[in-house]
Amino acid sequence: MGTEYTNPAALIEWGVAARPLEGQAESGDFHVVQPFPNGVLVAAVDGLGHGPEAAAAARSAVVTLADYAHEPVISLARRCHERLLRTRGVVMSLASFNALDSTMRWLGVGNVEGVLLRADGMASPARESILLRGGVVGFQLPALHASILPVTRGDVLILATDGIRSGFVEDVTLSDPPQRIAEQILARRASGTDDALVLVARYLGREP
Repeated sequence: MGTEYTNPAALIEWGVAARPLEGQAESGDFHVVQPFPNGVLVAAVDGLGHGPEAAAAARSAVVTLADYAHEPVISLARRCHERLLRTRGVVMSLASFNALDSTMRWLGVGNVEGVLLRADGMASPARESILLRGGVVGFQLPALHASILPVTRGDVLILATDGIRSGFVEDVTLSDPPQRIAEQILARRASGTDDALVLVARYLGREP
């Protein structure tokens, strides 16, 4: 399934579901959930291709992300790019939650989809999608721009690698636990032609 970085305190609750491409012993799709003071970094990383080389590139990326989780997401992407220059590279999406101002900063390089679903039924828009910029971390890094969104208690972030078919949010029951949401998306939407990973995080805010 890849490397886990646990104990994200009380800022989020989260779950992950993943599977390698059939016939492969190791997945090239990894995730990070790494707390830092007053925040937590959430990321999904997809090593190019599949198999051991894809896993090695993704593993290097998640170690870098975990070590520097407190930094801005643009800085994190650049650090990963420098670290991965001699690998086959990765695509990834990063989201950094900040409890001090109840915001989420996110960016994507490549095709790891990200969607934020609003808990407030009256919110408009009811969902936000990450802006994905073409490129490969470790090979060709595009101009980077991080979007900043306000978040409120109960908002749900879903990150999915390209082994998950688009439209995965249509089947989501927002009140379900994150682990159940992740498992259901994987079961219903995995393409079967690539490694697949779904990471779901519900924002809880700071403890009262």
